[in-house]
Amino acid sequence: MDEEVFQHELKIPKERIAVLIGVNGKIKKEIEDKTNTKLEINSEAGDVFITGTDGLHIFNAKEVVQAIGRGFNPKIAMLILKGDHVFELINIKDFGNTKKTILRLKGRIIGEDGRSRKTIEDLTETYISVYGKTVCIIGEPESCADAKQAITSLLRGAPHASVYKWLEKKRKLKKQEQLLK
Repeated sequence: MDEEVFQHELKIPKERIAVLIGVNGKIKKEIEDKTNTKLEINSEAGDVFITGTDGLHIFNAKEVVQAIGRGFNPKIAMLILKGDHVFELINIKDFGNTKKTILRLKGRIIGEDGRSRKTIEDLTETYISVYGKTVCIIGEPESCADAKQAITSLLRGAPHASVYKWLEKKRKLKKQEQLLK
């Protein structure tokens, strides 16, 4: 009896296709090898077809492809495959729909010279990518949840200082918990 083959299709921005493929197809091959899947990429349309015999492998490959498509460096995107990292996507359009509002909200997350994004990354030990109309986070589940909460608070208009203070408190509690283990 033949194994059942599953397929998932997703679209990524055309300008991220080259990053997904990598030099001489290195990144594409690495994703295929690590997830036991096959990637078919249509560079013209930005379509990526992922096929395989294991739904979980396809899901993992999809998350890595999506992370690369949303602006992450492939090395960071591959952390998702370790099993102790997750990928979160926040749609900025959920917080404002006009071009002007989206631009302002992206500015709140990135901050001057990228300082706000960097501060959240440092306090939560996560990686954050602001790309297009999305904000994506890669990190350990609890850290990702904290970063998502912080970013959501900023998108809802919370002052940066209170968001950082909350994150610092969370980090302190986390460090105390680790000491007690």
